[in-house]
Amino acid sequence: MSRIGLKPIKIEQNVQVEILTGGRYGHQKVIVKGPKGELSEDIRRGVDIALKNGEILLTAKNDIKLSKCYHGLYRTLIFNMVVGVTKGFTKVLQMVGVGYRALLKGNDIELSIGLNHPVYIKAPSGITFSVSDNTEISISGINKQLVGETAARIRALKKPEPYKGKGIMYKGEYVRRKAGKAAITNG
Repeated sequence: MSRIGLKPIKIEQNVQVEILTGGRYGHQKVIVKGPKGELSEDIRRGVDIALKNGEILLTAKNDIKLSKCYHGLYRTLIFNMVVGVTKGFTKVLQMVGVGYRALLKGNDIELSIGLNHPVYIKAPSGITFSVSDNTEISISGINKQLVGETAARIRALKKPEPYKGKGIMYKGEYVRRKAGKAAITNG
């Protein structure tokens, strides 16, 4: 059994949880509503969900390997939904390089990252961008997966390179630097 899946999820007072039958997989659907918004997740048949004493409990129906995998997965997804509708999630990207800058244009951002044209990125629904110091981009929203995916797509435009350390990186990310050709030659 999944050890993570066995932990109950506490529901805060300002969060409403509904468990419906049906959904995409024909089993159960969980809807979580809170002060920041609403999220939903369809649950596969190997896992049952119940509400008891202000907590969400997940149980695996059998000992099939797939049911055990889904047990821990859905517990984590539902926990992230509860945290997302109460606190939200944020990822911060830093741009390092001469001339690298970001501008906020409405809900979208314009990046100058050393290419011969600016790169425009539209904010997906549920995501908000904010720019500080023209080099720091904050991506925030209630869906953890969507926030992380958006940050990864922006980072993939100009990954940090190991020789000069230029590029787009997560705040606090360490880029291992390599020695260049000139530093290696001993003669």
